[in-house]
Amino acid sequence: MITISTFIPFTREQLHAAKHADLAAFLESRGEKLKRSGSEMEWVGRHVTIRGHQFYDHYESVGGTAIDFAQKYFGASFQEAVQMLLGHGVVATPVEPRQRERPEFKLPPRNDNMRRVYAYLLKQRHIDRAVLDHFVHRKLIYEDAKYHNAVFVGIDEQGTLRHAHKKSTASRGNFRANQTGSDAKFAFHHTGIDEKIFAFESPIDLLSFISMHPKDWKQHSYVALCGVSSDALMHQLSTRENLREVVLCLDNDEAGHIATGKISKSLQDKGYDVSVLTSRFKDWNEDVITLKQTEELHCRLSHS
Repeated sequence: MITISTFIPFTREQLHAAKHADLAAFLESRGEKLKRSGSEMEWVGRHVTIRGHQFYDHYESVGGTAIDFAQKYFGASFQEAVQMLLGHGVVATPVEPRQRERPEFKLPPRNDNMRRVYAYLLKQRHIDRAVLDHFVHRKLIYEDAKYHNAVFVGIDEQGTLRHAHKKSTASRGNFRANQTGSDAKFAFHHTGIDEKIFAFESPIDLLSFISMHPKDWKQHSYVALCGVSSDALMHQLSTRENLREVVLCLDNDEAGHIATGKISKSLQDKGYDVSVLTSRFKDWNEDVITLKQTEELHCRLSHS
């Protein structure tokens, strides 16, 4: 429980320090348990991953900075969160996330070109150009004007814009978050014509898998959960009676394995044919990057 609510005029330096506080150290100082998950830390029991001052909640598909974290998980006001992160001895106990009404959904303004998104997805993430072009031409991927994030758009059955997942295109940027007001049921997806649907944690993993398995890919359906919540997958299944075979392709880590087990059991109980595909490395994008690097190495060796 928070015990301080007095207004304090923080300096710019103090606000910067609080925003960029090390969340792992912050949680450990309060007796919370963490464990390593790849290059990140996971808050045990919460399915929240942490890297430096940033966090991402895989169940609610939201993320942010240290101040956002203290407000969301410790019930702090902005003033209290800053004091807490600066180590001013504010007493706080983690609270369950509060239920809030979904605000109005609006897409981030589009940039007048997509140079950064194409460079990021083609050169850094090694997505196949034809696959990327397919989604870009349907206006399901674009570059936002202010931050040059890659924006992955989700639409409903009538083509109405309902969801957007943003991913930083900066070389060292780890920012990823859903646009305010997004409805998780309509996350980034492709609608095919056969009875098979593939489910992934992120849009980039979805694109990576198709890049590695391009044969007749448009016949199948694909959905990015933008986390490990099954809302988007369940919505696809509930609105399309032809879908009977589900292939779960979540991350090859503890959070992905736990979610796969839960979703698989739920679907099997509903009578779906469920199978699991696991990436060789942590996720499908790591697989496609490794494959591309191996091909380039063989090419260099063959010409040496």
